[in-house]
Amino acid sequence: MASIKDKTVFVCSECGFDSPKWSGKCPSCGMWNTMKEMTVKAPTAQTVTAAARKSATGKADESRPHTLSEIDSTMEPRIDMHDEELNRVLGGGLVQGSIVLLGGEPGIGKSTLTLQTVMRLEDLKVLYVSGEESARQIKMRARRLATAPGGNQLSDNLLILCETSLEKIYEQIKAVQPQLLVIDSIQTISSEYVDSSAGSITQVRECAASLLKFAKESGTPVLLIGHITKDGSIAGPKILEHIVDAVLQFEGDQHYLYRILRPFKNRFGSTAELGIYEMQETGLRQVSNPSELLLTDSHQGMSGVSIACTIEGVRPFLIEVQALASTAVYGTPQRSAIGFDVRRMNMLLAVLEKRVGFKLGQKDVFLNIAGGLKVSDPAIDLAVISAILSSSLDIAVDRTVCMTGEVGLSGEIRPVSRIEQRISEAAKLGFERIIIPKSNMHGLENRQLGIGLIPVTKVEEAFRHLFG
Repeated sequence: MASIKDKTVFVCSECGFDSPKWSGKCPSCGMWNTMKEMTVKAPTAQTVTAAARKSATGKADESRPHTLSEIDSTMEPRIDMHDEELNRVLGGGLVQGSIVLLGGEPGIGKSTLTLQTVMRLEDLKVLYVSGEESARQIKMRARRLATAPGGNQLSDNLLILCETSLEKIYEQIKAVQPQLLVIDSIQTISSEYVDSSAGSITQVRECAASLLKFAKESGTPVLLIGHITKDGSIAGPKILEHIVDAVLQFEGDQHYLYRILRPFKNRFGSTAELGIYEMQETGLRQVSNPSELLLTDSHQGMSGVSIACTIEGVRPFLIEVQALASTAVYGTPQRSAIGFDVRRMNMLLAVLEKRVGFKLGQKDVFLNIAGGLKVSDPAIDLAVISAILSSSLDIAVDRTVCMTGEVGLSGEIRPVSRIEQRISEAAKLGFERIIIPKSNMHGLENRQLGIGLIPVTKVEEAFRHLFG
């Protein structure tokens, strides 16, 4: 019999589709110039996935179909991560047998967050596999994290393995039998059954599929740390995000103290949740009340600053919206926004000019959400136009007033969701009045909320309350 030789295929870097011939456009996802040449080694006695089952469990179990009545429909057991922010983002904890992908910018704190989390799990045996750092580097970070107030002790249940070979990792899994597996990072792991370098599309896809098979068959949760590309997406094939159960993005500017943990996919919970951390010398500190940290008193009496009440997931908090409107030096006025959609800002500027009569066509407008946050909640529209108008008129907004409301194209203030939670958060932080849409007043007329309510239907009414 003739021996099977290695072959060359072209794999799409976006969706993972493979083809024996190159084409400029991927036949599967339609993206251009994404087909990359790869060499596939001839199949041996066992594939990567078969090797995973045999190495981790000692045998290759055969699966069989089950009827719906045979399947246990009880709630999935979860592991308490001893981190309220992480538990909230995961949907209540880490599910047994799940595989979670954590991505973020270099140096943002992915490894720090993961290490300080697993150090808290003293009742679980954790295998931390690092393909990027030495064991000594990890020990130095662990000592620094242990010096934090209420820090975690160096537990013997946390095992460190510096390895990049998938087959050798499975050998250690078989010997150790961990209850949680951490891979830092998936782009550094390679299998000897795939003839390409670590981090390539084929290696990432096959190694992730193998780890998924291991997690589902053994019930051991797997936490993967992934790199991202220059445009902010997870490095590797798009199929990597489809394979895992949850995709968490760790966001934030290295020049700011705050880090945001945001889920983009979660099969066991909501993707509308949000976790906020503060970067400190001794690690990442959970921010249970972000409103107090995001608001400052240094802008008292200054124009161009307004306070908005927003909601991320189920958490209401108050943010500071800063705007600067100045006469355009060049012919074309500049429009710039940080933390807010610049297209929506342009729409709000058009509403100000058309419906309210303020001419801003010859002015540069700059907008900033303080603290490095990125907010997409339309309920901060009223605060945005109030800050812009405050800067243009050079009249300060009263710091005892906050506001929430979506602005429509006709200048109307549209109702927002979860108005009671927003009002309660403003009252808790000591604000005296809050401007809300009049449509949200139903059921609030006779309630004692500890804060004055100012219902408005048009932006002109809001401006009369703010600027007289």
